[in-house]
Amino acid sequence: MTRISKRWIQHNQVGIYAVAVLLAIGVGLGRPDAGSTVERFINPVLAVLLYVTFLEIPFVRIRRAFRNGRFMLAALGMNFLVVPVVVFGLSRFLPREPVILVGAFMVLLTPCIDYVITFTELADGDAEQITAATPALMIVQLLLLPIYLWLFMGPQVAEFIEAGPFVEAFVVIIALPLALAWLTELRAERSTTGSRWQGAMGWLPVPMMGATLFVVIASQLPRVRDSIEQIAAVVPVYVTFLIVMPLLGRLAAGLFRMDVGESRALVFTSVTRNSLVVLPLALALPPEYALAPAVVVTQTLVELTGMVVLTRVVPGWLVPDSPDPLPFPGVARGD
Repeated sequence: MTRISKRWIQHNQVGIYAVAVLLAIGVGLGRPDAGSTVERFINPVLAVLLYVTFLEIPFVRIRRAFRNGRFMLAALGMNFLVVPVVVFGLSRFLPREPVILVGAFMVLLTPCIDYVITFTELADGDAEQITAATPALMIVQLLLLPIYLWLFMGPQVAEFIEAGPFVEAFVVIIALPLALAWLTELRAERSTTGSRWQGAMGWLPVPMMGATLFVVIASQLPRVRDSIEQIAAVVPVYVTFLIVMPLLGRLAAGLFRMDVGESRALVFTSVTRNSLVVLPLALALPPEYALAPAVVVTQTLVELTGMVVLTRVVPGWLVPDSPDPLPFPGVARGD
């Protein structure tokens, strides 16, 4: 009989995620009326996922990561200079329908601030660097998204974007779990009860990632199913983004001569998008943009599938283990 342990859970995490996805597809297709109920759990489940993820990272390392200006500069540059150029180029292959374009632009122009930390850690990347960068990424995307939409689509769309859902998501999904994790670590240093609690939470990152996959897919699949013919054109663009951005992230990591952990973190922040936070924005658009949420949800489904692959491909091939800072691709490492 197999004894379930933390190591067993980590070793079999891909299988756990596959089961969660299959269950979600079954619920989403078999009980589409349950989607609105399940949707209410997205933010709570994400908050718990981030709480247990933050607990895996000692806060002394997070404080140290805040002082890494090189990584912060690279993350901001990739997400707000390189990504917009790539997205604008890829949008040339989309139907010239405003509802399709606005959904694609909203989700592809906003970097992920939540489960990117989990995926980075699953790939043995420098998760504390991502954690330290999340406040800056959140604030800058809040400021720049209306500007990019105005540049790419005109002022009639940009004026509908409100700060409220972004601020709420930042507080609920990032700030609160981060503060609770910090308090938990302080408690664990001073009491046996706190230490036991932290140890118990160490079992949860993989199960909570599975729960997140289930909640997101089960709640949003009915939206995608009802509009599948109209939004099918965005899938190749999302897949291309998943292929192009890791390569550009790896290129940038070599340019900045980052070590392995930083390089993997830069790759994941370059490719993961903020679909779960953008979804309420898309739902708040006027009636003529009713299809935009389905376009956003489609990116969620494509990305979650791609992340399962990238957590293996990035450490196994794109950024393999190396004792030294990675050289710029094409430049030989010195002796």
